[in-house]
Amino acid sequence: MEDIKALREKTGAGVMDVKRALDEAKGDVKKAEELLKARGLEIADKKSSREMSQGLIDSYIHLGKIGVLVEVSCETDFVARNDDFKSFVHEIALQVAQSESETVEDLLKEESFKDQSKTIDAIVKEAIAKTGENIKIKRFCKFTLGTSENKTC
Repeated sequence: MEDIKALREKTGAGVMDVKRALDEAKGDVKKAEELLKARGLEIADKKSSREMSQGLIDSYIHLGKIGVLVEVSCETDFVARNDDFKSFVHEIALQVAQSESETVEDLLKEESFKDQSKTIDAIVKEAIAKTGENIKIKRFCKFTLGTSENKTC
């Protein structure tokens, strides 16, 4: 039961999915985690063509010197109002604040500032697997005090 709970917290997968992965991995937690991640990527690929008409815009101001606006889309307002989705979008805003990326495509290739073993693209795919909906970073805008440049507005 402890392994199931730990894997659920780490991956966001459902109880039955975690249990099935542990059974397939014959109790090997690392292998079960890899199976769950692989399934999550498959789910993300299947959902990539779905329409996204909902989402959230979030902002972050760092010490009054850097300002960020980010728009992240999802399929339903149910997910857009979810606390996990709100936290995910804010994490993207924090990423943009410290990033030098000028496009969403560049941002997706970056390592996460929170977990350098993952790219932003991988984090988006994890969120897709967790919510069961297509999610996309649509755009962002970054303002830096004292410069005339703003990125992707």
